[in-house]
Amino acid sequence: MQCRPGNEIKSEVATPASARAALAALCAHYPAVAALDPATCDAVLREHAQSIEVPAGTVLFDEGAPCRGFPLVLDGEIRVARGSPQGRSLELYRVGAGELCVVSASCLVGQRTMVAHGIAARPTRLVVLSPPGFDAWCAHAEFRRFVFGVFAERLADLMALVEAVAFQRLDQRLAANLLGHGPVVHASHQALADQLGTVREIVTRLLRQFERAGWVRVARERTELLDAAALRHLAGDRPPP
Repeated sequence: MQCRPGNEIKSEVATPASARAALAALCAHYPAVAALDPATCDAVLREHAQSIEVPAGTVLFDEGAPCRGFPLVLDGEIRVARGSPQGRSLELYRVGAGELCVVSASCLVGQRTMVAHGIAARPTRLVVLSPPGFDAWCAHAEFRRFVFGVFAERLADLMALVEAVAFQRLDQRLAANLLGHGPVVHASHQALADQLGTVREIVTRLLRQFERAGWVRVARERTELLDAAALRHLAGDRPPP
Protein backbone atom coordinates (compact mmCIF):
# COMPACT_ATOMS: atom_id res chain seq x y z
CA MET A 1 0.00 0.00 0.00
CA GLN A 2 1.33 3.41 -0.93
CA CYS A 3 -0.40 6.60 0.20
CA ARG A 4 -0.16 9.33 -2.41
CA PRO A 5 1.93 12.34 -1.27
CA GLY A 6 0.21 15.54 -0.22
CA ASN A 7 -2.12 14.02 2.35
CA GLU A 8 -1.69 14.50 6.08
CA ILE A 9 -0.94 10.96 7.21
CA LYS A 10 -0.31 9.96 10.81
CA SER A 11 1.95 6.91 10.93
CA GLU A 12 3.17 4.95 13.91
CA VAL A 13 6.26 2.73 13.94
CA ALA A 14 5.56 -0.48 15.80
CA THR A 15 6.84 -0.83 19.36
CA PRO A 16 6.00 -3.66 21.80
CA ALA A 17 3.32 -1.47 23.40
CA SER A 18 1.84 -0.26 20.10
CA ALA A 19 1.91 -3.82 18.72
CA ARG A 20 -0.12 -5.02 21.69
CA ALA A 21 -2.58 -2.14 21.25
CA ALA A 22 -2.92 -2.90 17.53
CA LEU A 23 -3.45 -6.60 18.28
CA ALA A 24 -6.22 -5.79 20.77
CA ALA A 25 -7.93 -3.52 18.23
CA LEU A 26 -7.61 -6.08 15.43
CA CYS A 27 -8.96 -8.89 17.63
CA ALA A 28 -12.02 -6.76 18.40
CA HIS A 29 -12.85 -6.43 14.69
CA TYR A 30 -11.36 -9.56 13.14
CA PRO A 31 -12.25 -12.89 14.83
CA ALA A 32 -9.79 -14.69 12.54
CA VAL A 33 -6.96 -12.61 14.03
CA ALA A 34 -8.20 -13.32 17.55
CA ALA A 35 -7.99 -17.05 16.74
CA LEU A 36 -4.27 -16.84 15.92
CA ASP A 37 -1.53 -17.59 18.42
CA PRO A 38 -0.95 -14.33 20.38
CA ALA A 39 2.85 -14.68 20.29
CA THR A 40 2.82 -15.11 16.50
CA CYS A 41 0.47 -12.13 16.07
CA ASP A 42 2.60 -9.94 18.31
CA ALA A 43 5.79 -10.82 16.44
CA VAL A 44 4.21 -10.11 13.02
CA LEU A 45 2.79 -6.79 14.16
CA ARG A 46 6.11 -5.65 15.60
CA GLU A 47 8.15 -6.65 12.55
CA HIS A 48 5.74 -6.40 9.61
CA ALA A 49 2.99 -3.88 10.39
CA GLN A 50 2.37 -0.16 10.54
CA SER A 51 -0.56 1.73 12.06
CA ILE A 52 -1.70 4.75 10.03
CA GLU A 53 -4.49 7.33 10.10
CA VAL A 54 -5.50 9.09 6.89
CA PRO A 55 -8.03 11.84 6.09
CA ALA A 56 -10.92 11.38 3.68
CA GLY A 57 -9.81 11.50 0.05
CA THR A 58 -6.40 9.90 0.62
CA VAL A 59 -5.43 7.59 -2.25
CA LEU A 60 -4.18 4.45 -0.52
CA PHE A 61 -3.29 2.48 -3.64
CA ASP A 62 -3.36 3.03 -7.42
CA GLU A 63 -4.18 0.84 -10.40
CA GLY A 64 -1.06 -0.64 -11.98
CA ALA A 65 1.07 -0.12 -8.86
CA PRO A 66 2.62 -2.99 -6.90
CA CYS A 67 0.81 -3.96 -3.70
CA ARG A 68 3.09 -2.90 -0.85
CA GLY A 69 0.82 -3.83 2.04
CA PHE A 70 -2.41 -5.43 3.16
CA PRO A 71 -4.93 -3.09 4.87
CA LEU A 72 -6.91 -4.10 7.95
CA VAL A 73 -9.43 -1.35 8.72
CA LEU A 74 -10.08 -0.46 12.35
CA ASP A 75 -12.26 2.59 11.76
CA GLY A 76 -13.49 4.39 8.65
CA GLU A 77 -13.94 3.05 5.11
CA ILE A 78 -11.98 2.46 1.89
CA ARG A 79 -13.72 2.84 -1.47
CA VAL A 80 -12.27 0.43 -4.03
CA ALA A 81 -13.00 1.33 -7.66
CA ARG A 82 -11.86 0.68 -11.21
CA GLY A 83 -11.10 3.63 -13.48
CA SER A 84 -11.17 4.17 -17.24
CA PRO A 85 -8.85 6.20 -19.52
CA GLN A 86 -11.72 8.69 -19.93
CA GLY A 87 -11.67 9.45 -16.21
CA ARG A 88 -14.84 7.56 -15.29
CA SER A 89 -14.89 5.31 -12.24
CA LEU A 90 -16.94 2.28 -11.24
CA GLU A 91 -17.12 1.41 -7.56
CA LEU A 92 -16.48 -2.29 -6.94
CA TYR A 93 -16.97 -2.46 -3.17
CA ARG A 94 -16.12 -0.75 0.12
CA VAL A 95 -13.96 -2.03 2.97
CA GLY A 96 -14.99 -1.19 6.52
CA ALA A 97 -13.82 -2.28 9.95
CA GLY A 98 -13.54 -6.07 10.14
CA GLU A 99 -13.58 -6.50 6.34
CA LEU A 100 -10.86 -7.36 3.82
CA CYS A 101 -9.73 -5.86 0.53
CA VAL A 102 -9.76 -8.73 -1.98
CA VAL A 103 -7.96 -6.65 -4.62
CA SER A 104 -5.00 -6.28 -2.25
CA ALA A 105 -5.18 -9.96 -1.26
CA SER A 106 -5.36 -11.20 -4.86
CA CYS A 107 -2.41 -9.04 -5.90
CA LEU A 108 -0.31 -10.32 -2.99
CA VAL A 109 -1.25 -13.95 -3.61
CA GLY A 110 -0.80 -13.70 -7.38
CA GLN A 111 2.19 -11.32 -7.18
CA ARG A 112 0.54 -8.96 -9.64
CA THR A 113 0.01 -5.19 -9.74
CA MET A 114 -3.16 -3.60 -8.39
CA VAL A 115 -6.20 -3.89 -10.67
CA ALA A 116 -8.17 -1.11 -8.93
CA HIS A 117 -7.58 1.96 -6.78
CA GLY A 118 -8.51 2.56 -3.16
CA ILE A 119 -9.47 5.89 -1.60
CA ALA A 120 -10.37 6.65 2.00
CA ALA A 121 -14.09 7.47 1.85
CA ARG A 122 -13.86 9.14 5.26
CA PRO A 123 -11.16 9.54 7.95
CA THR A 124 -9.76 6.04 8.31
CA ARG A 125 -7.56 4.25 10.82
CA LEU A 126 -5.93 1.01 9.74
CA VAL A 127 -3.12 -1.45 10.27
CA VAL A 128 -1.10 -2.26 7.14
CA LEU A 129 0.65 -5.64 7.00
CA SER A 130 3.72 -5.93 4.79
CA PRO A 131 3.64 -8.77 2.21
CA PRO A 132 5.79 -11.01 4.47
CA GLY A 133 3.42 -10.32 7.37
CA PHE A 134 0.41 -11.23 5.24
CA ASP A 135 2.14 -14.46 4.15
CA ALA A 136 2.92 -15.31 7.77
CA TRP A 137 -0.70 -14.99 8.85
CA CYS A 138 -1.98 -16.85 5.77
CA ALA A 139 0.16 -19.80 6.85
CA HIS A 140 -2.43 -20.31 9.61
CA ALA A 141 -5.63 -22.11 8.60
CA GLU A 142 -8.01 -19.82 10.51
CA PHE A 143 -6.81 -16.65 8.81
CA ARG A 144 -6.48 -18.37 5.42
CA ARG A 145 -10.10 -19.62 5.61
CA PHE A 146 -11.22 -16.10 6.50
CA VAL A 147 -9.42 -14.61 3.47
CA PHE A 148 -10.84 -17.13 1.02
CA GLY A 149 -14.30 -16.85 2.56
CA VAL A 150 -14.25 -13.13 1.84
CA PHE A 151 -13.07 -13.90 -1.71
CA ALA A 152 -16.21 -15.99 -2.22
CA GLU A 153 -18.49 -13.26 -0.85
CA ARG A 154 -16.87 -10.52 -2.96
CA LEU A 155 -17.04 -12.69 -6.07
CA ALA A 156 -20.79 -13.02 -5.62
CA ASP A 157 -21.07 -9.24 -5.14
CA LEU A 158 -19.01 -8.55 -8.26
CA MET A 159 -21.07 -11.00 -10.33
CA ALA A 160 -24.19 -9.13 -9.22
CA LEU A 161 -22.51 -5.85 -10.21
CA VAL A 162 -21.60 -7.23 -13.66
CA GLU A 163 -25.19 -8.41 -14.13
CA ALA A 164 -26.55 -5.00 -13.12
CA VAL A 165 -24.21 -3.13 -15.47
CA ALA A 166 -24.92 -5.50 -18.36
CA PHE A 167 -28.67 -6.00 -18.03
CA GLN A 168 -30.23 -3.26 -15.88
CA ARG A 169 -31.17 0.21 -17.06
CA LEU A 170 -29.38 3.03 -15.27
CA ASP A 171 -32.60 4.35 -13.70
CA GLN A 172 -33.16 0.90 -12.13
CA ARG A 173 -29.63 0.82 -10.79
CA LEU A 174 -29.92 4.34 -9.37
CA ALA A 175 -33.20 3.47 -7.65
CA ALA A 176 -31.62 0.35 -6.13
CA ASN A 177 -28.58 2.35 -5.05
CA LEU A 178 -30.71 4.90 -3.18
CA LEU A 179 -32.44 2.20 -1.14
CA GLY A 180 -31.08 0.64 2.02
CA HIS A 181 -29.45 3.78 3.45
CA GLY A 182 -32.37 5.15 5.46
CA PRO A 183 -34.79 7.94 4.55
CA VAL A 184 -32.00 10.34 3.53
CA VAL A 185 -29.00 9.56 1.32
CA HIS A 186 -26.07 11.87 2.04
CA ALA A 187 -24.06 11.79 -1.19
CA SER A 188 -23.27 14.19 -4.00
CA HIS A 189 -24.44 13.52 -7.56
CA GLN A 190 -20.79 12.88 -8.47
CA ALA A 191 -20.47 10.28 -5.71
CA LEU A 192 -23.60 8.51 -6.93
CA ALA A 193 -22.28 8.62 -10.49
CA ASP A 194 -18.98 7.09 -9.38
CA GLN A 195 -20.83 4.27 -7.64
CA LEU A 196 -22.79 3.54 -10.83
CA GLY A 197 -19.91 3.99 -13.26
CA THR A 198 -21.53 6.85 -15.14
CA VAL A 199 -21.28 10.66 -15.31
CA ARG A 200 -22.75 13.24 -12.95
CA GLU A 201 -25.02 14.84 -15.56
CA ILE A 202 -26.95 11.61 -16.14
CA VAL A 203 -27.46 11.04 -12.41
CA THR A 204 -28.68 14.63 -12.02
CA ARG A 205 -31.15 14.17 -14.89
CA LEU A 206 -32.51 10.91 -13.42
CA LEU A 207 -32.86 12.39 -9.93
CA ARG A 208 -34.85 15.27 -11.40
CA GLN A 209 -37.15 12.72 -13.05
CA PHE A 210 -37.57 10.94 -9.71
CA GLU A 211 -38.28 14.28 -8.04
CA ARG A 212 -40.93 15.23 -10.61
CA ALA A 213 -42.58 11.84 -9.97
CA GLY A 214 -42.70 12.64 -6.26
CA TRP A 215 -40.34 9.83 -5.26
CA VAL A 216 -37.47 11.93 -3.88
CA ARG A 217 -36.61 15.46 -2.78
CA VAL A 218 -33.15 16.58 -3.94
CA ALA A 219 -30.90 19.08 -2.19
CA ARG A 220 -27.15 19.73 -2.13
CA GLU A 221 -25.38 16.41 -1.39
CA ARG A 222 -28.67 15.12 0.02
CA THR A 223 -31.51 13.04 -1.43
CA GLU A 224 -34.60 12.46 0.70
CA LEU A 225 -36.67 9.39 -0.17
CA LEU A 226 -40.39 10.22 -0.28
CA ASP A 227 -41.72 7.05 -1.93
CA ALA A 228 -39.44 4.08 -1.24
CA ALA A 229 -42.09 1.68 -2.56
CA ALA A 230 -41.98 3.31 -6.00
CA LEU A 231 -38.18 3.11 -6.02
CA ARG A 232 -38.30 -0.57 -5.03
CA HIS A 233 -40.79 -1.24 -7.82
CA LEU A 234 -38.52 0.46 -10.37
CA ALA A 235 -35.48 -1.39 -9.06
CA GLY A 236 -37.32 -4.67 -9.54
CA ASP A 237 -37.29 -5.75 -5.90
CA ARG A 238 -41.01 -6.60 -6.00
CA PRO A 239 -43.69 -7.21 -8.64
CA PRO A 240 -45.96 -4.36 -9.67
CA PRO A 241 -49.18 -3.97 -7.58
